[in-house]
Order: sequence, then C-alpha cells, then structure tokens
Amino acid sequence: MAGAIIENMSTKKLVIGGIALLLFQALAFMVGGLIAPSPTTAIHYLATKCVDTGKQGQDTRWFMPWGPDQCDKIPNFDEAMAKKIEANDIVFAAHIPLPKKEMSPWFQFMLVILHIDIAFKVYNQIEKKKRMGAMVTLDVRLGYRDDTVGEWTELAHSFEAEEAQCCFQTVDNEGRCYDCDLLPFMEVGSVAHKYYLLNIRLPVNVRKKVNVGIGEIKDMRLVSIHQNGGFTQVWFGMKTFLTPSILIIMIWYWRRITLMNRPPVLLEKLILALGISMTFINIPVEWFSIGFNWTWMLLFGDIRQGIFYSMLLSFWIIFCGEHLMDQTERNRLSVYWKQVGPIVFGSFCLFIFDMCERGVQLTNPFYSIWATDVGTELAVSFSHMAFIIVAGICACLYFLFLCFMVFQVFRNISGKRMSLPAMSKARRLHYEGLIFRFKFLMLVTLFCAAMTVIFFIISQVNEGHWHWGDHTVQVNSAFFTGIYGMWNLYVFAIMFLYAPSHKRYGDEQSSGDAGGNNGEDIQLTTTYTPTWMAPLQIYQLAFGKEAQE
Repeated sequence: MAGAIIENMSTKKLVIGGIALLLFQALAFMVGGLIAPSPTTAIHYLATKCVDTGKQGQDTRWFMPWGPDQCDKIPNFDEAMAKKIEANDIVFAAHIPLPKKEMSPWFQFMLVILHIDIAFKVYNQIEKKKRMGAMVTLDVRLGYRDDTVGEWTELAHSFEAEEAQCCFQTVDNEGRCYDCDLLPFMEVGSVAHKYYLLNIRLPVNVRKKVNVGIGEIKDMRLVSIHQNGGFTQVWFGMKTFLTPSILIIMIWYWRRITLMNRPPVLLEKLILALGISMTFINIPVEWFSIGFNWTWMLLFGDIRQGIFYSMLLSFWIIFCGEHLMDQTERNRLSVYWKQVGPIVFGSFCLFIFDMCERGVQLTNPFYSIWATDVGTELAVSFSHMAFIIVAGICACLYFLFLCFMVFQVFRNISGKRMSLPAMSKARRLHYEGLIFRFKFLMLVTLFCAAMTVIFFIISQVNEGHWHWGDHTVQVNSAFFTGIYGMWNLYVFAIMFLYAPSHKRYGDEQSSGDAGGNNGEDIQLTTTYTPTWMAPLQIYQLAFGKEAQE
C-alpha cells in the first residue's frame, strides 16, 4: 500500500518545494512592506459649535462647519452665555472628511472615537456618583451626500447615553480639563458615500436630570479611523490570487482520498475541513462592497475569521494528537472533546458578543455594547485592557499546551527510534529521513502557531487602541500580508504532503532487498490502516512481529 506524499516523495523534490514555499512567504511579506501602505489611517477633528436659531427640537436642518452654507458659529461657551444662547440651541458639527477630500468605498469601514473636553470648575463639577464618570446624553444625527451642493440625507439618528470615565481634579486645577477616557462613538461597516456630516446635541432637561452635573463642556474632539484604500487593493489582490490556489489543491487532495479503496480517516477529514475554512476566508466577496452598500461586511468578515481561527486551532490539537505513538485508540473526534471543547466554546462566546454589538450596529451605527448597563459595569469593574490581557493569556496557554503535545510526540519518537538499528542500513537511513521530515513539520506547525498567537494579540491590542486609546502597537502592512500568506501556504503544504501517494518506497528497491525486509515496512501517516479494527496511529515505528500485530 502507498503512504502519504510526505513519506514517499524524494528529498530533492521536498527541498525544492520547501524553497518555493519560502520564496512565496517572502513575497507575501514584501507585498505588504514595499507595495501596500499602512493598514489604517486616523484623522482628528474638532467639532464646530453651531447655533440653532430655529425652534429647537423641531428643526431638521443640517449644520455645516464650513463651506458656502456654513452655520452660525461661536468660538466658546463664554460667548454663548454672553449672548444668552441656551445649551439646547448649540449643535456640535463635524464634516468627514476634511475640506477638499473625499471618502471612498475602498476605505471599507469608518470608526469614530469621541473625546469630550470637560473643564474643572469648583462651582460646576462632575457629580461624584457610584460610577466615577460623567453620564452624557447625546442627540446624534448622521447624514451623507455624494456631491458638494446636494442636500444631506439622514443615515442614522439616535439618542445615546455615554459615560465618560474621568479622573477628578482638585481646587488647584481650576480651569483645567478632566482626564477622561475616549468613548466608542460610531462604527459604519461600509463607506459608500463621499461626504458624511455629524450633528451632535447635548439636550439639557433639569427635571429629568438629563446632562445635569456633567461639568463644563468645552469642546468635542473626534477621531475617524478607516482602512487605507491602497492597502484594501493589495488585500483584495492577494485574496483573488490565493482563492483558486487553495481551491484547486483542495479538490485535487480530496479526489486522491476518494480514489482510495477505504473510507477517509479523521486526519484526512480535518485537512479537508481546514481547506474549506481557508477557502471560505479567501473568497474575495469584498469586491462587491465597492459597488454595493453592504454594511454587514464587517460582521460577515468577523464570522469568517472566527470560523477559520476555531478550525485552525482545533486542527493543530488533533494533528499533534494523531501523531502520538501511544496505545490510545484515536481516529475519533470524540477523543479530543476535552481539548477542542474550550476552543469551540470560546469561539461561540465571541460570536455572541460580536452579534450583540455589530449586529445592532447594522441599524444603529452609534450603538456600543460598552454603553449598556452590563457593559458599563464590566468596564468599571475591569479595565478595558483587562479583556485583551485575558484573551492574550488564553492564547499563550493554548500555545504552551500545543508545545507540550509536540514534546510528547518527539519523546515517543525518540523511544521508538531505538528499534531502527536492527533494520538494514538502507531502510534505516530511509526511516531516519522520514522521522526528520515529521519532526521538521511539527516545528513548522509550532512556528505557525506562535506567529498566529502573536498576530491575534497584536490585533486585539490595536482594536482596543481604536476604541479606547490606552495602548497601541505599530503594525506594518507586511505583518498582515505575511501572516495571511503564511496561513495559505501552510494549508497548501498540509493538503499536498498528506495526500495519498501513488508510489511506495519499497517499490524502488530490488526484489532481493525487498524480500530481506521481512516486515520492516513502517507507515508514518494515517492514510491507511492495515487492519480496520486496529487502533489508528500516526507513527508505527515497530517492525517484525510487533509491526504485524
């Protein structure tokens, strides 16, 4: 019987294939480092204070901070008090993008962060409540248009209660601004229009205690974050190129499996599932977002990435488990429920969290789960970075467990390797080469897992910086394109190396030598089982009577 390609392919061809994969990996890093710009761009805005001269609450006009139809502006609230302008008649206006600029569908998404400048005044302090912050109620409108003279069309309108966590000041800091956290303000999953306009009010109602005891508001600052168009084009190009590559190798792999006169084993099914998940995340459906206003693309992208992460992490656990040379009966998914169960549970929890936030943002882009009562309690009890730290710790624990499983594989190989000297010299050298191949593949798997964990942690830190501004890590585009290329190359290599081979090492030996082997054949992969009722093992480094058993 024939084993897998990794067992039977000549060393020369494997080396050539490995060098080709390394060249493609270097190309993936170079594409991001030399061609693509930085993944995202952050633009700062200072909201203009406009005066609503109409009847407050019934005026549907839009207030432009600049241009021919700009609003009546005031520089500060001291002038508003001098002119007896009420707080309900002041509108904070911000135009996205800056003058003489245009937004583009290539930007993919738009995330806006809000920072409120609150001055410390002894006679007008933030009320010290159970929660150490100012509960600010915002009346927000978002409009859009695709030319500079057309009418604004309302995209969303919402009343949002945001709690700004602030550090309280002393009398010595009279006039200085509180040190308040940034607030996640708005997230739009599609940038289908050229111009956007934000009008923000701070409605005051003393009887209902709305916007009362929040200190003296000075200014509103916004930070708009979007994906760079040049990076989007490079990213789409990589997806378009890699999709057929993985799809073709996956079809070829499964065709070879079906040609075997036996049902596929667990590892072969998992490799196919890994190829399907890689193809699912590769398919460049994002091209349609350039011509269609698909606001659900962010949620869909998170779901695809979550499926791939859970499949990849589960595959590595089972891949190492199927290479253990113990007496445990494997080849059943239920054997790995203790290891795979936490991965599936964690992925499901992240999916529910994502649906609770980005699912609601499909209809209300100003919604944030952190602004809800539960989210606020969590934010008060734990720092925002604490959630990222917990996720990073879990990822590191997974990697350490994977290292332990690889160590067990290497230890068992070393124990069985003592049987090799009893073989003939030619076959001993052959199987020593196979052992080296599988050890090298395990080390490559560990390297890919380590890079994936690092990528996950850095991505979480960056996303946390977007939302909270606490910490940041500068990530070059080369890191994104390099890791994405690494995943594709790894999946490609696994499907190729573990496909059933059409030749066998023993076929290349002389009949005399083959006759002298006397049961020294060793099967290193689970591409077939000599006895269907026997336990499946990856390495069967035994010979003679033990191998026959």
